[in-house]
Amino acid sequence: MERTPDFFRAVDRANLPGSLDIQPVEIGRDHAVLEMPIRPDHLNLLGSVHGGSVVALADTAAGYGTYANLPDGAEGFTTIELKCNFIRAAGDGILSCRAKRLHQGKTTQVWDATVFEKAGGRKIAEFRCTQIILYPK
Repeated sequence: MERTPDFFRAVDRANLPGSLDIQPVEIGRDHAVLEMPIRPDHLNLLGSVHGGSVVALADTAAGYGTYANLPDGAEGFTTIELKCNFIRAAGDGILSCRAKRLHQGKTTQVWDATVFEKAGGRKIAEFRCTQIILYPK
């Protein structure tokens, strides 16, 4: 089954990405592009986007990219490490995230993701994660 943006929209409607209104825009062989319109429930007490909202967007982008590019015979994956450097705060508009695959092996994938403001392109955060690939026992 091809892993298209429509596929991910349908399967994650009732999960965290759906509840945060994270929208897949493009899923490719080595990248994924997602967007999240900033809503009041994404904000922290200071009125800027909560770090957890930013990490959820980036982790979802890397996860969709990983899932769309699982090796033959794999049944899934899970994140075994992630790191996020926050560059600046955002408060409104739409956040975009572009994830790109740095490494794809039989047992791991490594993804980088940049989160930025869609209007103006100001960088909000840099994210990296390592995914372990799961196979049937």
